Amino acid sequence: MVAIVQYNAGNIFSVVHALRRLGVEPVLTDDERLLRSADHVVFPGQGEARQAMTYLREHGLDNVIRSLTQPVLGICIGQQLLCRHSEEGDVDCLNIFPVDVRRFQPQRHEDKVPHMGWNSTQQTTTGDWVADAYYYFVHSYYVPVCDFTTAVTDYIVPFSAALQRDNFCATQFHPEKSGTAGEQLLKHFLEL
Repeated sequence: MVAIVQYNAGNIFSVVHALRRLGVEPVLTDDERLLRSADHVVFPGQGEARQAMTYLREHGLDNVIRSLTQPVLGICIGQQLLCRHSEEGDVDCLNIFPVDVRRFQPQRHEDKVPHMGWNSTQQTTTGDWVADAYYYFVHSYYVPVCDFTTAVTDYIVPFSAALQRDNFCATQFHPEKSGTAGEQLLKHFLEL
């Protein structure tokens, strides 16, 4: 079973549809029992970090997510919430990845925030689950390059397009909106 964490963050249904295209019927849930019994857990979303963390804490999902031992995939704000702290709302997050999320600071006139659209990624030496490809991004905050970075994208500054630590994987981009490359990444995650 593949479980998708249901919380107050948008864009969850595009992930549901992407998994259905792969022949998987995911369970959308905030139930601890179902999350713990799933073979894979997807933690997607779009939204604001402080509001999302408030919801997760109020429903005990923060501790559930931290303690999961099966493969977990964070997407977009899901990646950011897996980090230590976010400048968005100045909030402490789940601290799976001990790195702080920062806001893009435009350096030139053509630097637009949010970073929106297709951009390329480059694997690091540990990033074999993320192909060098073009993926779709929509975000104003980013995870700096760190020890857990498995793919890098450059927009204003180089940043972590993907992270991995133990059973936790995460992408800043939206694989569910990234065509064939995103579909391949989701397939690879489901094989973990």
